[in-house]
Amino acid sequence: MRLPWMMAGILVLMPALVIAQQKNKKHSDVSTAFLNARSVYVEAIGGGDITQPGLYPPDLQAISDVDDGIQNWKRYALAIRKDQADLVFQVRKGRTAGLQGHTGIPPGQRPIPIGAGNPGRQPGQPGQAQEDGDVGGMGTEVGPSDDMLKVFLLTSDGKLVGPIWNRELKDGLDGPGVPLLQLLRDAVEQAAAKQQAAQKP
Repeated sequence: MRLPWMMAGILVLMPALVIAQQKNKKHSDVSTAFLNARSVYVEAIGGGDITQPGLYPPDLQAISDVDDGIQNWKRYALAIRKDQADLVFQVRKGRTAGLQGHTGIPPGQRPIPIGAGNPGRQPGQPGQAQEDGDVGGMGTEVGPSDDMLKVFLLTSDGKLVGPIWNRELKDGLDGPGVPLLQLLRDAVEQAAAKQQAAQKP
């Protein structure tokens, strides 16, 4: 009598196990685009980059920290312009409801990839007119409390495709470690190692 009940229980649980396996696989696997890409561009979710006056200061800092993390990774070069990039990384620091004082100094000049030969992008200079929500102002910033990192492909006509990787994590964009970037880095390096092993005779 127990056998039919056990079989019924296994049949009920199997779909849940398959879904769990698929979720784990999705979480760890990355697109081969990451293995073929050579350059990345980092901006805030919504398209604001480090040159945009009025960009929410924590997002500005997150762009700078992700830039630094990519340089330390040494797998990709930082593109000066978006249309030069193979991948576009979009970041967004977690928000809390209510008014927040915007304080602090924007990060310094954006690093220049080796051989770029162009001046780096710089944030708005002190004394410029700033939009609501910029450094030294007060603005309402409401949204998800977790930090977000999304990665997109960029088509030849400048359109974003994806995201091909998308994660949220509390304090995930905090430097210098940038945990969200570290998650992506681990996944990409693991996929690269698998690809290399598969190509060995």
